[in-house]
Amino acid sequence: MQLFFLFCGVLFLAYSALIIYYRVAWLQLPCYKTAAVSLETKISVIIPARNEAGNINFCLQSLVNQSYPQHLFQVIVVDDFSEDDTAAVVEQFTANNIQLLQLKKFISTDETQSYKKKAIEIGIQHATGELIVTTDADCIVPVNWLQTIAAFCEEKQTQFIAMPVLITPVKSFVEVFQSLDFLTLQGITGASVHKKFHSMCNGANLAYTKKAFEAVNGFAGIDTIASGDDMLLMHKIYKQYPGGVSFLKSKEVIVKTKPVHSVAAFFNQRIRWASKADKYDDKRIFAVLLVVYFFNVVMLLMPLVSFFKNPHINLVNYQLSNINYWLLLFVLKTAVELYFLVPVAKFFGVQKLLWWFAPMQPFHILYTVIAGWLGKFGSYKWKGRNVK
Repeated sequence: MQLFFLFCGVLFLAYSALIIYYRVAWLQLPCYKTAAVSLETKISVIIPARNEAGNINFCLQSLVNQSYPQHLFQVIVVDDFSEDDTAAVVEQFTANNIQLLQLKKFISTDETQSYKKKAIEIGIQHATGELIVTTDADCIVPVNWLQTIAAFCEEKQTQFIAMPVLITPVKSFVEVFQSLDFLTLQGITGASVHKKFHSMCNGANLAYTKKAFEAVNGFAGIDTIASGDDMLLMHKIYKQYPGGVSFLKSKEVIVKTKPVHSVAAFFNQRIRWASKADKYDDKRIFAVLLVVYFFNVVMLLMPLVSFFKNPHINLVNYQLSNINYWLLLFVLKTAVELYFLVPVAKFFGVQKLLWWFAPMQPFHILYTVIAGWLGKFGSYKWKGRNVK
Protein backbone atom coordinates (compact mmCIF):
# COMPACT_ATOMS: atom_id res chain seq x y z
CA MET A 1 0.00 0.00 0.00
CA GLN A 2 2.84 2.35 0.90
CA LEU A 3 4.47 1.64 -2.47
CA PHE A 4 1.23 2.49 -4.31
CA PHE A 5 1.01 5.92 -2.73
CA LEU A 6 4.71 6.58 -3.31
CA PHE A 7 4.17 5.63 -6.97
CA CYS A 8 1.33 8.18 -7.10
CA GLY A 9 3.76 10.81 -5.86
CA VAL A 10 6.34 9.93 -8.51
CA LEU A 11 3.66 10.14 -11.21
CA PHE A 12 2.62 13.54 -9.89
CA LEU A 13 6.20 14.82 -10.13
CA ALA A 14 6.49 13.59 -13.74
CA TYR A 15 3.11 15.11 -14.61
CA SER A 16 3.95 18.43 -12.95
CA ALA A 17 7.31 18.64 -14.74
CA LEU A 18 5.48 18.07 -18.03
CA ILE A 19 2.89 20.79 -17.39
CA ILE A 20 5.52 23.31 -16.27
CA TYR A 21 7.54 22.51 -19.39
CA TYR A 22 4.46 23.28 -21.51
CA ARG A 23 3.99 26.62 -19.73
CA VAL A 24 7.61 27.66 -20.34
CA ALA A 25 7.35 26.62 -24.01
CA TRP A 26 4.06 28.50 -24.48
CA LEU A 27 5.57 31.69 -23.06
CA GLN A 28 8.63 31.30 -25.28
CA LEU A 29 6.43 30.99 -28.38
CA PRO A 30 6.34 34.51 -29.86
CA CYS A 31 3.11 36.14 -31.02
CA TYR A 32 3.36 36.68 -34.75
CA LYS A 33 3.01 40.19 -36.17
CA THR A 34 2.04 40.41 -39.83
CA ALA A 35 4.45 42.41 -41.96
CA ALA A 36 3.02 44.97 -44.37
CA VAL A 37 4.08 43.21 -47.57
CA SER A 38 2.47 42.37 -50.88
CA LEU A 39 1.25 38.77 -50.68
CA GLU A 40 1.05 36.40 -53.62
CA THR A 41 0.26 32.99 -52.14
CA LYS A 42 -2.71 31.24 -53.75
CA ILE A 43 -4.80 29.46 -51.13
CA SER A 44 -7.40 26.71 -51.31
CA VAL A 45 -9.66 26.44 -48.25
CA ILE A 46 -11.09 22.92 -47.88
CA ILE A 47 -14.23 22.44 -45.77
CA PRO A 48 -15.58 18.88 -45.30
CA ALA A 49 -19.25 19.17 -44.34
CA ARG A 50 -21.85 16.65 -43.22
CA ASN A 51 -25.28 17.74 -42.00
CA GLU A 52 -24.14 21.31 -41.37
CA ALA A 53 -27.08 23.25 -42.84
CA GLY A 54 -27.45 25.19 -39.59
CA ASN A 55 -23.81 26.25 -39.43
CA ILE A 56 -22.17 26.47 -42.82
CA ASN A 57 -23.81 29.75 -43.83
CA PHE A 58 -21.97 31.56 -41.02
CA CYS A 59 -18.72 29.82 -41.88
CA LEU A 60 -18.89 30.80 -45.55
CA GLN A 61 -19.95 34.35 -44.71
CA SER A 62 -16.81 34.76 -42.60
CA LEU A 63 -14.78 33.59 -45.59
CA VAL A 64 -16.53 35.97 -47.98
CA ASN A 65 -15.56 38.80 -45.61
CA GLN A 66 -11.84 37.97 -45.65
CA SER A 67 -9.37 40.84 -46.05
CA TYR A 68 -7.26 38.63 -48.33
CA PRO A 69 -7.80 39.38 -52.06
CA GLN A 70 -10.65 37.27 -53.42
CA HIS A 71 -8.72 36.32 -56.56
CA LEU A 72 -5.98 34.73 -54.45
CA PHE A 73 -8.14 32.13 -52.68
CA GLN A 74 -10.86 29.61 -53.39
CA VAL A 75 -13.20 27.80 -51.01
CA ILE A 76 -14.05 24.17 -51.70
CA VAL A 77 -16.89 22.66 -49.66
CA VAL A 78 -17.02 18.87 -49.92
CA ASP A 79 -20.47 17.63 -48.96
CA ASP A 80 -20.10 14.32 -47.13
CA PHE A 81 -23.36 12.53 -47.91
CA SER A 82 -25.39 15.11 -45.99
CA GLU A 83 -28.96 14.21 -45.10
CA ASP A 84 -30.04 17.84 -44.71
CA ASP A 85 -29.83 21.02 -46.85
CA THR A 86 -26.08 21.58 -46.49
CA ALA A 87 -25.50 21.52 -50.25
CA ALA A 88 -28.44 23.87 -50.90
CA VAL A 89 -27.08 26.42 -48.42
CA VAL A 90 -23.66 26.36 -50.11
CA GLU A 91 -25.21 26.79 -53.55
CA GLN A 92 -26.88 30.02 -52.39
CA PHE A 93 -23.48 31.69 -52.31
CA THR A 94 -22.81 33.31 -55.66
CA ALA A 95 -19.15 34.18 -55.10
CA ASN A 96 -17.02 32.83 -57.93
CA ASN A 97 -14.41 31.47 -55.56
CA ILE A 98 -16.80 29.17 -53.64
CA GLN A 99 -17.17 25.67 -55.07
CA LEU A 100 -19.31 22.72 -53.97
CA LEU A 101 -18.24 19.10 -54.48
CA GLN A 102 -20.42 16.09 -53.68
CA LEU A 103 -18.45 13.23 -52.14
CA LYS A 104 -21.08 10.77 -53.35
CA LYS A 105 -19.96 11.45 -56.92
CA PHE A 106 -16.50 10.13 -56.12
CA ILE A 107 -17.01 7.23 -53.67
CA SER A 108 -19.75 4.93 -52.41
CA THR A 109 -20.92 4.81 -48.79
CA ASP A 110 -19.23 1.44 -48.12
CA GLU A 111 -15.88 2.39 -49.63
CA THR A 112 -14.24 3.92 -46.56
CA GLN A 113 -14.51 4.49 -42.81
CA SER A 114 -12.61 7.75 -43.01
CA TYR A 115 -15.04 9.99 -44.87
CA LYS A 116 -13.44 13.20 -43.70
CA LYS A 117 -10.01 12.23 -45.00
CA LYS A 118 -11.54 11.23 -48.31
CA ALA A 119 -13.43 14.55 -48.51
CA ILE A 120 -10.21 16.51 -47.90
CA GLU A 121 -8.36 14.38 -50.42
CA ILE A 122 -10.99 15.02 -53.11
CA GLY A 123 -10.93 18.72 -52.26
CA ILE A 124 -7.15 18.87 -52.65
CA GLN A 125 -7.39 17.13 -56.02
CA HIS A 126 -9.56 20.04 -57.20
CA ALA A 127 -7.50 22.72 -55.44
CA THR A 128 -5.73 25.36 -57.51
CA GLY A 129 -3.91 26.91 -54.54
CA GLU A 130 -0.35 26.09 -53.51
CA LEU A 131 -1.34 26.35 -49.84
CA ILE A 132 -4.13 24.15 -48.44
CA VAL A 133 -6.05 25.53 -45.46
CA THR A 134 -8.65 23.41 -43.66
CA THR A 135 -11.43 24.30 -41.27
CA ASP A 136 -14.76 22.82 -40.21
CA ALA A 137 -18.22 23.84 -41.33
CA ASP A 138 -19.25 24.88 -37.81
CA CYS A 139 -16.34 27.33 -37.46
CA ILE A 140 -16.13 31.11 -37.80
CA VAL A 141 -12.82 32.49 -39.07
CA PRO A 142 -11.53 36.03 -38.30
CA VAL A 143 -11.33 38.64 -41.05
CA ASN A 144 -7.51 38.59 -41.33
CA TRP A 145 -7.24 34.81 -41.13
CA LEU A 146 -5.99 34.06 -44.63
CA GLN A 147 -3.88 37.21 -44.87
CA THR A 148 -2.01 36.32 -41.68
CA ILE A 149 -1.54 32.69 -42.73
CA ALA A 150 -0.18 33.72 -46.13
CA ALA A 151 2.23 36.24 -44.59
CA PHE A 152 3.48 33.69 -42.07
CA CYS A 153 3.93 31.02 -44.73
CA GLU A 154 5.82 33.33 -47.07
CA GLU A 155 8.05 34.65 -44.29
CA LYS A 156 8.82 31.35 -42.53
CA GLN A 157 8.74 29.10 -45.62
CA THR A 158 7.00 26.47 -43.53
CA GLN A 159 5.29 23.32 -44.83
CA PHE A 160 2.71 22.75 -42.10
CA ILE A 161 1.05 25.27 -39.79
CA ALA A 162 -1.01 24.42 -36.70
CA MET A 163 -3.19 27.27 -35.43
CA PRO A 164 -5.39 28.11 -32.41
CA VAL A 165 -9.05 27.15 -31.99
CA LEU A 166 -11.47 28.45 -29.34
CA ILE A 167 -14.77 26.92 -28.26
CA THR A 168 -17.39 29.64 -27.79
CA PRO A 169 -19.95 30.69 -26.62
CA VAL A 170 -20.27 28.67 -23.43
CA LYS A 171 -23.21 28.77 -21.02
CA SER A 172 -24.07 25.34 -19.61
CA PHE A 173 -21.90 23.12 -17.42
CA VAL A 174 -20.93 20.76 -20.25
CA GLU A 175 -20.07 23.69 -22.54
CA VAL A 176 -17.83 25.37 -19.96
CA PHE A 177 -16.22 22.03 -19.18
CA GLN A 178 -15.32 21.28 -22.78
CA SER A 179 -14.13 24.83 -23.38
CA LEU A 180 -11.68 24.56 -20.46
CA ASP A 181 -10.55 21.11 -21.56
CA PHE A 182 -10.03 22.35 -25.11
CA LEU A 183 -8.17 25.42 -23.86
CA THR A 184 -5.68 23.10 -22.17
CA LEU A 185 -5.23 21.14 -25.38
CA GLN A 186 -4.63 24.33 -27.34
CA GLY A 187 -1.93 25.49 -24.96
CA ILE A 188 -0.22 22.10 -25.14
CA THR A 189 -0.50 22.19 -28.93
CA GLY A 190 1.28 25.52 -29.24
CA ALA A 191 3.97 24.55 -26.73
CA SER A 192 4.68 21.11 -28.15
CA VAL A 193 4.81 22.25 -31.78
CA HIS A 194 7.07 25.18 -30.93
CA LYS A 195 9.53 22.92 -29.10
CA LYS A 196 9.20 20.07 -31.64
CA PHE A 197 8.37 17.99 -28.56
CA HIS A 198 5.61 16.02 -30.26
CA SER A 199 3.01 16.40 -33.02
CA MET A 200 -0.33 17.93 -32.07
CA CYS A 201 -2.92 20.04 -33.90
CA ASN A 202 -6.63 20.40 -34.70
CA GLY A 203 -8.18 20.05 -38.15
CA ALA A 204 -10.45 23.05 -37.56
CA ASN A 205 -7.48 25.34 -38.18
CA LEU A 206 -4.63 23.95 -40.26
CA ALA A 207 -2.54 24.92 -43.25
CA TYR A 208 -0.04 22.91 -45.27
CA THR A 209 1.49 23.17 -48.69
CA LYS A 210 0.06 21.07 -51.47
CA LYS A 211 3.63 20.04 -52.22
CA ALA A 212 4.08 18.60 -48.72
CA PHE A 213 0.75 16.74 -48.88
CA GLU A 214 1.76 15.14 -52.17
CA ALA A 215 5.32 14.44 -50.98
CA VAL A 216 4.02 12.23 -48.13
CA ASN A 217 1.42 10.63 -50.41
CA GLY A 218 -1.45 12.29 -48.59
CA PHE A 219 -3.39 10.07 -46.21
CA ALA A 220 -1.91 6.82 -47.55
CA GLY A 221 -1.13 4.51 -44.65
CA ILE A 222 -3.55 6.25 -42.28
CA ASP A 223 -6.64 6.17 -44.51
CA THR A 224 -8.18 3.17 -42.72
CA ILE A 225 -8.39 5.11 -39.43
CA ALA A 226 -11.69 6.95 -38.99
CA SER A 227 -10.13 10.05 -37.42
CA GLY A 228 -6.64 11.55 -37.57
CA ASP A 229 -6.92 13.78 -40.64
CA ASP A 230 -4.95 16.35 -38.63
CA MET A 231 -2.39 14.88 -36.19
CA LEU A 232 -1.55 11.74 -38.15
CA LEU A 233 -1.01 13.79 -41.30
CA MET A 234 1.02 16.32 -39.32
CA HIS A 235 3.46 13.65 -38.17
CA LYS A 236 3.86 12.30 -41.70
CA ILE A 237 4.81 15.77 -42.89
CA TYR A 238 7.04 16.32 -39.83
CA LYS A 239 9.06 13.21 -40.70
CA GLN A 240 9.52 14.50 -44.26
CA TYR A 241 10.18 18.12 -43.23
CA PRO A 242 11.46 18.12 -39.59
CA GLY A 243 12.07 21.86 -39.61
CA GLY A 244 9.00 22.73 -41.62
CA VAL A 245 6.26 22.41 -38.99
CA SER A 246 5.20 25.51 -37.04
CA PHE A 247 2.53 26.88 -34.73
CA LEU A 248 1.11 30.28 -35.69
CA LYS A 249 0.41 32.09 -32.42
CA SER A 250 -1.66 35.10 -33.41
CA LYS A 251 -5.03 36.45 -32.31
CA GLU A 252 -5.68 37.16 -36.00
CA VAL A 253 -6.03 33.45 -36.74
CA ILE A 254 -8.07 32.22 -33.75
CA VAL A 255 -10.88 30.17 -35.26
CA LYS A 256 -14.04 29.91 -33.16
CA THR A 257 -16.13 26.78 -33.07
CA LYS A 258 -19.32 25.82 -31.26
CA PRO A 259 -19.45 23.47 -28.27
CA VAL A 260 -21.54 20.34 -28.30
CA HIS A 261 -24.56 20.65 -26.05
CA SER A 262 -24.87 17.30 -24.27
CA VAL A 263 -22.70 14.97 -22.23
CA ALA A 264 -23.28 12.15 -24.74
CA ALA A 265 -22.16 14.30 -27.68
CA PHE A 266 -19.13 15.49 -25.72
CA PHE A 267 -18.03 11.94 -24.90
CA ASN A 268 -18.59 10.86 -28.49
CA GLN A 269 -16.29 13.66 -29.64
CA ARG A 270 -13.56 12.96 -27.09
CA ILE A 271 -13.72 9.18 -27.61
CA ARG A 272 -13.28 9.83 -31.33
CA TRP A 273 -10.17 11.87 -30.58
CA ALA A 274 -8.82 9.28 -28.13
CA SER A 275 -9.45 6.41 -30.56
CA LYS A 276 -6.37 7.32 -32.61
CA ALA A 277 -4.00 7.36 -29.61
CA ASP A 278 -2.48 3.95 -30.29
CA LYS A 279 -2.25 4.76 -34.02
CA TYR A 280 0.33 7.50 -33.48
CA ASP A 281 3.60 6.83 -35.23
CA ASP A 282 4.92 9.64 -33.04
CA LYS A 283 5.92 7.68 -29.92
CA ARG A 284 6.78 10.92 -28.10
CA ILE A 285 3.13 11.88 -27.74
CA PHE A 286 2.21 8.30 -26.86
CA ALA A 287 4.56 8.48 -23.86
CA VAL A 288 3.01 11.80 -22.82
CA LEU A 289 -0.49 10.35 -23.08
CA LEU A 290 0.52 7.40 -20.90
CA VAL A 291 1.82 9.69 -18.14
CA VAL A 292 -1.32 11.85 -18.26
CA TYR A 293 -3.70 8.90 -18.39
CA PHE A 294 -2.13 6.84 -15.59
CA PHE A 295 -1.77 9.86 -13.34
CA ASN A 296 -5.51 10.48 -13.68
CA VAL A 297 -6.18 6.78 -13.09
CA VAL A 298 -4.28 6.81 -9.78
CA MET A 299 -5.93 10.09 -8.79
CA LEU A 300 -9.27 8.33 -9.27
CA LEU A 301 -8.18 5.21 -7.36
CA MET A 302 -6.49 6.85 -4.39
CA PRO A 303 -9.64 7.93 -2.49
CA LEU A 304 -11.23 4.54 -3.21
CA VAL A 305 -8.21 2.72 -1.79
CA SER A 306 -8.16 5.05 1.22
CA PHE A 307 -11.81 4.26 1.91
CA PHE A 308 -10.97 0.61 2.61
CA LYS A 309 -7.57 1.14 4.18
CA ASN A 310 -6.38 4.29 5.81
CA PRO A 311 -2.82 3.81 7.00
CA HIS A 312 -0.41 6.70 7.20
CA ILE A 313 2.25 7.54 4.67
CA ASN A 314 5.58 8.94 5.84
CA LEU A 315 6.58 12.11 4.00
CA VAL A 316 10.04 13.05 5.27
CA ASN A 317 9.10 11.99 8.82
CA TYR A 318 5.72 13.70 8.58
CA GLN A 319 2.78 11.37 9.07
CA LEU A 320 -0.09 12.02 6.66
CA SER A 321 -3.24 9.99 6.18
CA ASN A 322 -3.75 8.60 2.71
CA ILE A 323 -6.90 10.61 2.10
CA ASN A 324 -5.11 13.81 3.09
CA TYR A 325 -2.22 12.80 0.87
CA TRP A 326 -4.70 12.49 -2.01
CA LEU A 327 -6.19 15.89 -1.17
CA LEU A 328 -2.70 17.38 -1.18
CA LEU A 329 -1.96 15.95 -4.64
CA PHE A 330 -5.38 17.10 -5.85
CA VAL A 331 -4.72 20.69 -4.75
CA LEU A 332 -1.20 20.66 -6.17
CA LYS A 333 -2.44 19.20 -9.49
CA THR A 334 -5.03 21.98 -9.76
CA ALA A 335 -2.44 24.64 -8.92
CA VAL A 336 0.08 23.37 -11.47
CA GLU A 337 -2.53 23.20 -14.23
CA LEU A 338 -3.78 26.70 -13.42
CA TYR A 339 -0.18 27.93 -13.51
CA PHE A 340 -0.03 26.63 -17.08
CA LEU A 341 -3.49 27.80 -18.12
CA VAL A 342 -3.37 31.43 -16.99
CA PRO A 343 -1.18 32.70 -19.89
CA VAL A 344 -3.06 30.52 -22.37
CA ALA A 345 -6.44 31.89 -21.24
CA LYS A 346 -5.03 35.42 -21.43
CA PHE A 347 -4.00 34.88 -25.07
CA PHE A 348 -7.50 33.67 -25.94
CA GLY A 349 -9.16 36.38 -23.84
CA VAL A 350 -11.16 33.94 -21.69
CA GLN A 351 -9.62 34.47 -18.23
CA LYS A 352 -13.08 34.45 -16.62
CA LEU A 353 -13.46 30.76 -17.47
CA LEU A 354 -10.67 29.92 -15.03
CA TRP A 355 -13.02 30.51 -12.07
CA TRP A 356 -14.68 27.24 -13.06
CA PHE A 357 -11.44 25.29 -13.31
CA ALA A 358 -11.04 24.04 -9.71
CA PRO A 359 -14.70 22.96 -9.23
CA MET A 360 -14.52 20.94 -12.44
CA GLN A 361 -11.34 19.05 -11.50
CA PRO A 362 -13.08 15.89 -10.17
CA PHE A 363 -15.19 15.63 -13.32
CA HIS A 364 -12.10 16.12 -15.49
CA ILE A 365 -10.25 13.26 -13.79
CA LEU A 366 -13.24 10.95 -14.25
CA TYR A 367 -13.77 12.01 -17.87
CA THR A 368 -10.10 11.49 -18.77
CA VAL A 369 -10.14 7.93 -17.48
CA ILE A 370 -13.45 7.00 -19.12
CA ALA A 371 -12.76 8.65 -22.49
CA GLY A 372 -9.26 7.17 -22.67
CA TRP A 373 -10.55 3.68 -21.97
CA LEU A 374 -13.47 3.84 -24.39
CA GLY A 375 -11.24 5.41 -27.04
CA LYS A 376 -9.22 2.21 -27.00
CA PHE A 377 -11.86 -0.44 -26.37
CA GLY A 378 -15.21 1.17 -27.19
CA SER A 379 -17.02 2.58 -30.18
CA TYR A 380 -18.62 5.92 -30.88
CA LYS A 381 -21.21 7.60 -33.04
CA TRP A 382 -20.27 10.62 -35.09
CA LYS A 383 -22.33 12.61 -37.58
CA GLY A 384 -24.94 9.84 -37.57
CA ARG A 385 -22.40 7.08 -38.25
CA ASN A 386 -21.35 4.27 -35.92
CA VAL A 387 -17.60 3.83 -35.77
CA LYS A 388 -15.78 0.94 -34.10
